[in-house]
Amino acid sequence: MPNYNSLLEIPSADRNRVLSSLTRLRDKLTREIPPRDLENHILLATWNLREFDSNRKKQGPRLDESFHYIAEIISRFDIIALQEIGEDLTPLRRVMNLLGPWWDFITTDATDGISGNGERGTILFDKRKVRFDNVAGEVVLPKSMLLPGEQQFARTPYAVSFKAGWFSFTLCTVHLYYGADSGAGMQRRIAEIRSLAQFMARRVKRENSNVILLGDFNIVSPEHRTMEALLEAGFHVPENMRKPTNAMQNKYYDQIAFMIRSGELQPGEYSEFDSSGVFDYYRTVFRPRDWSVYQQVCSNARRPMKAWQTGSKGKSLSDTERKHYYIDTWRTYQMSDHLPLWCSLRTNFSEQYLRELRR
Repeated sequence: MPNYNSLLEIPSADRNRVLSSLTRLRDKLTREIPPRDLENHILLATWNLREFDSNRKKQGPRLDESFHYIAEIISRFDIIALQEIGEDLTPLRRVMNLLGPWWDFITTDATDGISGNGERGTILFDKRKVRFDNVAGEVVLPKSMLLPGEQQFARTPYAVSFKAGWFSFTLCTVHLYYGADSGAGMQRRIAEIRSLAQFMARRVKRENSNVILLGDFNIVSPEHRTMEALLEAGFHVPENMRKPTNAMQNKYYDQIAFMIRSGELQPGEYSEFDSSGVFDYYRTVFRPRDWSVYQQVCSNARRPMKAWQTGSKGKSLSDTERKHYYIDTWRTYQMSDHLPLWCSLRTNFSEQYLRELRR
């Protein structure tokens, strides 16, 4: 569990409210996320953590309580890929301090360029359960696979090898191009998804390795060409994990896709021993009913103040309009506009290994 000592730094006037929210969050996590075990499974997750934490000029900095909620969620998993981590690692290190010394992270450099947004691809893991396997690198396409216009990815995918129990695997965290929902922007999005899947599929074939692609693919829906581009190279997305992952729960942007060695995690086996889900923290923290609690905080931030008081047309906002602003915009910069997607994976193949020895 996270370090709770810094809760004492929250002003006493707010502390009881924050503790109540944290308790609700903990209870929901306990109900919905399986307990972590020592050697049989790992809990894997991916979470686009909106502009973490470079949003000061947009919606004001994240509150102290937000860091505690984020750390609490992360702590329930063994390994988690985070997208939209900013160039300044100070906020991430603050989360790491809350998680404790047994947690570690590996991250890329910040991606330059307009589409890169200064973002990093980052993976956090509990060293008591997961071990870095000494190989990490950004995915760079060979000339034969370059995107239209001889381009690389807008935000470079990041592949890192790990071991957990009997299971050796490579995680490739992504935040692929969004562009537009039609035309050239959509074609670029599909091309990035297809190129990444094909590149990593070649790696699996060459190395006989286990590869898991996860992150923000900007998938439109399970039936869309964006999903087809991910699957056609041979990656598998279990049916029970094809769920909407944005805060409004109507988009399928985030995915976890598998290409696993024969005899370990066969596609038909996922539903037999895995559980998975999308965790909606907004039912416990920054709830719609809480909007009035944060009126003063929102009003004190320079840019939100204008939107909160007068709106984009310069007219005074009604309470209903302020509530919508809080729900649709402000709180997503405290937590995120995405929800964590997670699954449980078996890592203990000892019984299977012993059976094979008896043959």
